[in-house]
Amino acid sequence: MLNVPLSQDHEKNGLGLRIALVEDDRLLREEIVEHLSAHGFDMYAVNSAAECDDLLARTAVDLFVIDWNLPGESGLNLSTRIRTALPYAGILMMTARVGLYDRLTSYEQGGADIYLTKPVAPDELVAVLLRLGLRVKPVSSDGQWSLSLRERSLSGPKPEQKIRLTGQEITLLVALVQAREHRVGWLVLCDLYSAEDDDNIMSKHALEEMVARLRKKFKAVAPEGAEPFIKAVRGVGYQLCASIRMV
Repeated sequence: MLNVPLSQDHEKNGLGLRIALVEDDRLLREEIVEHLSAHGFDMYAVNSAAECDDLLARTAVDLFVIDWNLPGESGLNLSTRIRTALPYAGILMMTARVGLYDRLTSYEQGGADIYLTKPVAPDELVAVLLRLGLRVKPVSSDGQWSLSLRERSLSGPKPEQKIRLTGQEITLLVALVQAREHRVGWLVLCDLYSAEDDDNIMSKHALEEMVARLRKKFKAVAPEGAEPFIKAVRGVGYQLCASIRMV
């Protein structure tokens, strides 16, 4: 259980942050969800790495709170995979393991941003997540575009800037948003589409045509003279040039 009650003097806005809590202790999981929800965080609670994978297949997440000792795949392995797939996500390991070796492994191998040992004071957990959230999701969104997986759309800062997306276009944008330096090789992208449909392997030419169509959609709603939001990187693939967050 969390070890102190929430202070009424510390009510804060959760910044609209979406948090995935990966904790196999049902009572603790429910308690954390209740406390963090009361502070304005959008909570998604699962009890294993496998359930976390299922969650990420349908939902964008800003921060992860992960227990180390999970059934099946460990929280450390999950953290490592998340850091590779989502370089800009915030990861907080919250565990009963108190050893220095575990802490260092969590940072160096698991890619965790913060390591907290249980029991954790609720006010501290809220403060840590808010601070971490400012790094992964700045409060100001001026000039930022929003990629909605649910609505299958890309929306700009202005209400009239909205683009309807196909499934393939969403796959491309998600890959670019999540990639380190927002850059992905064309072979990797073609493989992504092949994984979705084993009977249809996407060629480099087909990928180029799809990117051209997406650029055209963006140009139709972007300010006059705006730079292309996806650029070709010679000998590599494509790089995302616009600021996009998944919602």
